[in-house]
Amino acid sequence: MIASADSLDHYLRTIKQFPVLSAEEEHTYATQLKQSGDLEAARALIVSHLRLVASIARGYSGYGLPQSDLIQEGNIGLMKAVKRFDPDRGVRLVSFAMHWIKAEIHEYIVRNWRLVKTATTKAQRKLFFNLRSMKQGYETLSQDDVQRIATELNVKPEEVSEMEYRLNGQEISLDAQMDDDGEDVYSPIAYLEDEGPEPSILLENLQTEHLQSEGLSMALQQLDDRSRRVLQARWLTEGSASTLHDLAAEFNVSAERIRQIEQKAMQKIKTFMLESK
Repeated sequence: MIASADSLDHYLRTIKQFPVLSAEEEHTYATQLKQSGDLEAARALIVSHLRLVASIARGYSGYGLPQSDLIQEGNIGLMKAVKRFDPDRGVRLVSFAMHWIKAEIHEYIVRNWRLVKTATTKAQRKLFFNLRSMKQGYETLSQDDVQRIATELNVKPEEVSEMEYRLNGQEISLDAQMDDDGEDVYSPIAYLEDEGPEPSILLENLQTEHLQSEGLSMALQQLDDRSRRVLQARWLTEGSASTLHDLAAEFNVSAERIRQIEQKAMQKIKTFMLESK
């Protein structure tokens, strides 16, 4: 446990002493862990990536939560990543672990900072976790800034303005107050009711979306270039998707052939994701 500023500084100095593993060393340790559950191999993989966790956690310092706690939660994500890492996928641990580290930190923020509950959709959560870093200083966003951020994050301008208002809002008491005559007056706690999902459900949905996105990305890497292009053009593009005839013209084959490639690629994706669970 990292208890104070002094111990945090000491911790940060200490983790800088751990060497960064080469690709060959990483593959060797990961293989040992996968095949025999070698705990020393797991330790080597973890300590070599502690600086990555500290760097990622630093990006969430604007939420008013202890940096040491953010690092500790990120370390939990790192350990989960190491446990699930497959060295034969052709992906470095640093790329694989970043998603788990961020997911664990996000869950910690969800548990401990009430304002994140205002972000319930995937786009709103993206807005929530990016708005602070995208703002220039502490001034209210101009209309141009609102439009720019909305375009970059693919959300509505009014959602950017609403999220900014919530992030800048002042705390109010939810408890009953007394007026000047000593009478109880209604306060928000008397009539506010959260009709949305329970926090545990939100966390579960957040993690599920994250894992599905990560799994899909890894599954796409298993496809050949043409199959990957077909699926991305048909299902994973913003706006209107390409038709079978569009892709048939691009690859100089029949529309039926594109349909067959699409079906075969979808089956490969489904099989990969089921085997990865």
